[in-house]
Amino acid sequence: MIPCAEIRTLSLDVGNTLISIDFSLISSELQSRGLALNRAEAAGRPEFSSRMGRRSGQPDYSFRSYIQEVLSHIDLAESPGKEEIGSLAADLTATLQADGQANQIWRWVLPGVPEALELESFRTLGIHLIALSNSDGTAELSLKEAGLRDYFSTVSDFAIVGYEKPDPRIFEHALSESGARKESTLHVGDLYHTDVEGAGNAGLHGLLLDPFGDWELEDCESLPDLSALAAVLQEARDG
Repeated sequence: MIPCAEIRTLSLDVGNTLISIDFSLISSELQSRGLALNRAEAAGRPEFSSRMGRRSGQPDYSFRSYIQEVLSHIDLAESPGKEEIGSLAADLTATLQADGQANQIWRWVLPGVPEALELESFRTLGIHLIALSNSDGTAELSLKEAGLRDYFSTVSDFAIVGYEKPDPRIFEHALSESGARKESTLHVGDLYHTDVEGAGNAGLHGLLLDPFGDWELEDCESLPDLSALAAVLQEARDG
């Protein structure tokens, strides 16, 4: 169980925790190919998380696999076959994910995030915020462009730090940079293997964001969004 009353630092994943892909960009690409985007992204997270646990090490593997899972969960009368999905995912990866330019597509601030980061919630509780991402060196820029950077004392980005989640070293780097203590730090993210398991292996507490109840896990705690987390932390403080 997460000791909510004792949490003093929140380590927040960036992609799909604070900022999502601007799916209008992908939608236009899909529509030009006769496809449409629905509530596919969140539904694809469990399998993508599992894939990340056995990743191939190819440079574009993460994003391509992510897009492939999104495509495989599109709600269509005639869903594309596996071969077509794989080909389309590779095509979209080349089109949308240029090296060092992730900020150009990861730019949609998730609903409720600004409110959760504002004075009436985490800051009022005395919660220290740090950001931690498996990005390509543009996580800090993405946060700046989204108007969120000032809420965080540090931003640890895989391409800059040299380690990616679930490697414990990226969590340890973030703690060292911020001066936070692992026993009172809660890492929050959208993927079980990279975020929750990674945090646990580094000695931090972990929380999974599951906005639509797509995950079936018994060994981790989950909440739908950061606003719900703010409410839980407030209740723990009041109790």
